[in-house]
Amino acid sequence: MSECCSCCALGLRLRQEGKGCSFHQHLIYPCGHTFLACCEDEEDEAGLSPTLLRRKEKPRPTALPKRVAASQFQKQPFSIQDSEHVSNSVEKLEDVDECQKYEGQLCDHTCINTPGSYRCVCLPGYMLLQDLHTCTAENPEEDNRVKEEDRPFTSPSPPQDTTSHITPLHNPCEGNSLCSHQCTVVRGKAQCSCFPGFSLKIDGHNCEDLNECVTNTHTCLADERCVNTLGAFVCEKQISCPSGYQLRNGVCEDIDECMLRSHDCAPGQECQNTLGSFHCSPKQQEQRCLTGFTQDPHGNCIDVNECSVLSEPCTPGFNCINTVGSYTCQSKIITCSRGFHSSPDGARCVDVDECVMGTHHCGEGQVCHNTQGSYRCDCQTGYQFDSFRRTCIDVNECWRYPGRLCAQSCDNTPGSYQCSCTTGFSLAFDGKNCEDLNECDNNPCSQECANIYGSYQCYCRLGYYLKEDGHTCEDIDECSQSIGNLCAFQCVNVPGSYQCACPPQGYSMSPNGRTCRDIDECAIGAHNCSATQTCYNIQGSFRCLSFTCPENYRKVSDTRCERVNCPSYQDCQNMPLRITYYQLNFQTNIIIPAQIFRIGPSPAYSGDNIIIGIPRGNEEGYFSTRRLNSFTGAVYLQRQIHSPRDFLIDVEMKLLRQGTFTTFLARIYVFITSHAM
Repeated sequence: MSECCSCCALGLRLRQEGKGCSFHQHLIYPCGHTFLACCEDEEDEAGLSPTLLRRKEKPRPTALPKRVAASQFQKQPFSIQDSEHVSNSVEKLEDVDECQKYEGQLCDHTCINTPGSYRCVCLPGYMLLQDLHTCTAENPEEDNRVKEEDRPFTSPSPPQDTTSHITPLHNPCEGNSLCSHQCTVVRGKAQCSCFPGFSLKIDGHNCEDLNECVTNTHTCLADERCVNTLGAFVCEKQISCPSGYQLRNGVCEDIDECMLRSHDCAPGQECQNTLGSFHCSPKQQEQRCLTGFTQDPHGNCIDVNECSVLSEPCTPGFNCINTVGSYTCQSKIITCSRGFHSSPDGARCVDVDECVMGTHHCGEGQVCHNTQGSYRCDCQTGYQFDSFRRTCIDVNECWRYPGRLCAQSCDNTPGSYQCSCTTGFSLAFDGKNCEDLNECDNNPCSQECANIYGSYQCYCRLGYYLKEDGHTCEDIDECSQSIGNLCAFQCVNVPGSYQCACPPQGYSMSPNGRTCRDIDECAIGAHNCSATQTCYNIQGSFRCLSFTCPENYRKVSDTRCERVNCPSYQDCQNMPLRITYYQLNFQTNIIIPAQIFRIGPSPAYSGDNIIIGIPRGNEEGYFSTRRLNSFTGAVYLQRQIHSPRDFLIDVEMKLLRQGTFTTFLARIYVFITSHAM
């Protein structure tokens, strides 16, 4: 026994010093076997690849059996399940669709998403280059597609969780290059262009305004004037003024021909300005004529007709007779016919207004119209004379002129008519036509209103529905009406929409706003584990675990205990050589039966044989074991667990190798949490 311990100590020392384990070839059996086992840490946790078994060659007397299977985990004593056997045994990460996330940026032709990565394929007639992204024509002469340098420049961010790497291209238009307006990548080079209304200068970088009025590229009408502006133009209406007016500041003003001396008044006449023209009048000269005479424009004295110039030259009852340089008054005698009477001055006969004096004989509803020497009885407007009853009766204009007086409805009134409009229209200023009434101006809807011809329509914003009254909008409870699951955990209705919520502890909302993401309390330090405990994160919470080694064992790592000594040979057969702690986390919706753990020696040798069992922690029968082959066993969860629960089970493996039993113990924490949110 002391010899074996010395051989093992030698193997451990060489392993710590990193000098390799080939020294076992110089040791005899069983010291060489013990040395190699301790140097290579023979019982290791298996990798995810299935264990291979090869027949070893016949060993030499002084050499160990050839190793036929090894795990990629060289420092662990047991192996965990292979992914192809237990597709639902551990929590899966959601695959990222790089093709959709970086659409048009990863592959030259077609991008196909794969679990954890992506791959590029080419169209028929093209082949994929060694960079696994670019496609080229199998016959270069037939490749007339757009070259890479002809494409618009894009610099995609490298995709996450992929094994490929995309080198970003240099952007010639970075910082808009030297262009004053727009920069475009053409064949790998920067090319400048201008906004509408500008033209590129000779230097190829700067832009100058394009004068549409000079180049005759404007759209102004014949009666409009083109005015150039920066990058565009404006059409101004031309105003023409009538004769005698001139345009100033957009307004026609009168021309003062007298001040501008543009009149044609003769000498001796005086110009007087009028609106749009002028007037010529004789100049005021010294009086050189006798009383009763006046001076004409030529300076001659002519007789004044006092009978026409004076307002009342003679008293009433006398006639005025003009004479040269004066006038005379003569008495007059006048006789008037019926319907006339003499004027107060007795000079003339004037008409008698029977309508004003009330001496007419017009009936009720008739209107009296005075005439020279008599009068006439007419019906009022909107009435007509009934010869039978000899009265005026109302005319129904709506019947007499159907469809000609009003655009919509005609209502007869005494002596006239009145037009009206149906609902949704208002009467125009002409009192005949009807104009559409914009009911939305009065806010008849609780949210959105759309005016239509003769009526209106109410609409609701997103997240609301229109009630039966056609005016009121009611909030839609998306949480109660949703056919599918809008939220992974809880849906909270809000006005016009909804929001997703997560449990108050252990979860945070994902960027998509629907699913909940587990908070790793151990990573962010939000746990209450002591310094002697280890924090282990689980779905929605965490656990504080303590790993201690029993008597006769020493702690070699955070999760492993190795046997130091044993009281007797029989105890060494029953006591585990190594005790390793594991933690597994599954969800309540795991499909049963599920393989959750695999165990076996690593490396494995031909002739190895194992026996596995669960000596502790499976009192309720939730777990079972199964031997997959002579050197691999598995642990299964065989009963459905409906609520979160923690288990601690001991999985024991007895390895029979070259006639000797060696015991290994895997102490497994199994945490069952709620299904993913």
